[in-house]
Amino acid sequence: MTVETETKPAAANPGANPNAPFYRLGGAPVFEAICNRFYDLMEQDPAYTELRAMHAPDLAPMRESLPKFLAGWAGGPRDWFEANPGRCMMSIHKPFTMSRETAGQWAEAMQRAIADVAPEPADMAKAMGEVLGDMARGMGR
Repeated sequence: MTVETETKPAAANPGANPNAPFYRLGGAPVFEAICNRFYDLMEQDPAYTELRAMHAPDLAPMRESLPKFLAGWAGGPRDWFEANPGRCMMSIHKPFTMSRETAGQWAEAMQRAIADVAPEPADMAKAMGEVLGDMARGMGR
């Protein structure tokens, strides 16, 4: 999958670290593509039925929110964190019972989405998928 990346995304954000994964992987267009692919997989692949059932019927709010969260998490703009002070993925998901199987589905779908979008550098993209997968599996009970 080809995604047009931002050519100078860090320059638009004074104080931004151009070596942060967010910028090195291609900025907002890449993170949006990853999250859209992730939710496409969740909606279309029966392997993620349990994961899909945990979400609202309309995934549009999640498609908008997750790339913003991941942007800040990966060293990009912190808009999501500023709009949600004191919140993180763990606190947002605390009210939900997430089985180990569902957590594994999330991890697998995210890693597939990253692989399908194939941002460069590939080793950084793979490492991001592994860390996100570990985080998701850590929420399984």
